[in-house]
Amino acid sequence: MISTEQDVTRLLAKLPPLRQEIAKVIVGQEAVLDEVLVALLAGGHALLEGVPGLAKTLLVRTLAQATDLPFRRIQFTPDLMPTDILGTEILEEDHGTGHRSFKFNEGPIFASLVLADEINRTPPKTQAALLEAMQEGHVTYAGQEHALPKPFFLLATQNPIEQSGTYPLPEAQLDRFLLYIRIGYPTEQEELAVLSGTTGTARPEVRPVLAGEDVRQLQQLVRQVSLSPELLGFVNRLVRATRPATSEVKFIKDYGRWGAGPRAGQALILCAKARALLQGRFAATLDDIRALAPAVLRHRVLLNFNAEAENLTADDAVRELLKAVAV
Repeated sequence: MISTEQDVTRLLAKLPPLRQEIAKVIVGQEAVLDEVLVALLAGGHALLEGVPGLAKTLLVRTLAQATDLPFRRIQFTPDLMPTDILGTEILEEDHGTGHRSFKFNEGPIFASLVLADEINRTPPKTQAALLEAMQEGHVTYAGQEHALPKPFFLLATQNPIEQSGTYPLPEAQLDRFLLYIRIGYPTEQEELAVLSGTTGTARPEVRPVLAGEDVRQLQQLVRQVSLSPELLGFVNRLVRATRPATSEVKFIKDYGRWGAGPRAGQALILCAKARALLQGRFAATLDDIRALAPAVLRHRVLLNFNAEAENLTADDAVRELLKAVAV
């Protein structure tokens, strides 16, 4: 528990070194790293989308090293079954008594930091196995609940360009991701630094900065960050404006098919508070909300066929919403 001002100061002092340790391996991608850390501190999960070779998996591995959290990687394939993720029961025999009993053998989901690599390569049946774990923090097998470790942070990756043999995530599962993070190509100087740093003999050593208890305390601290009633009202209006049936925003009326639910407002508020804490502030601002609105809303705002025909995306919708909704 956080009991004193010294505890708060100690926790906040660990955040800059955490970024520095990750930056030893990950060159650039500062906005992506910010959003991943925001998701971790806000206690949610994140979906990373980017073409192959942009260090998505490396980012998650480096985060695991810098946070000293138990880490497991699950490679999603078309033949992956739910039990391969959650675990299964095995029959054990006591050699002394001859008594036999079933024992639950935990799967790779039972870790504090889980990488679901190429999550869209597995069928919906297996994707759905993650739903309860992501939302409830436990899994159910044979009628018994099995609690997951705390903290529990799932980072999933997917490739946006290769559609053959992939299964798009259902909307219900997308909504369970706190943030939908898009990773772009590095700048010329960043790419030059990557080429220079990864083709020699030097290998940076990443030191653990945060322990599991530190992460749990930071997640509690995030909820204590203040948000003014005016900004709370702005978030409420912004989310409600995504719904075509009631929205007054012309873009949404013309191109919206489905809007975001209350979970989007909760996500945006928690993420804004987490971003404020990352920057050493105890009050979230309008800039925090604007910065995180695309990652919070892009997977919760669905556009119609007219938008698709005009090559409009959910990011375009978020930009129009931020322009149109009054602060």
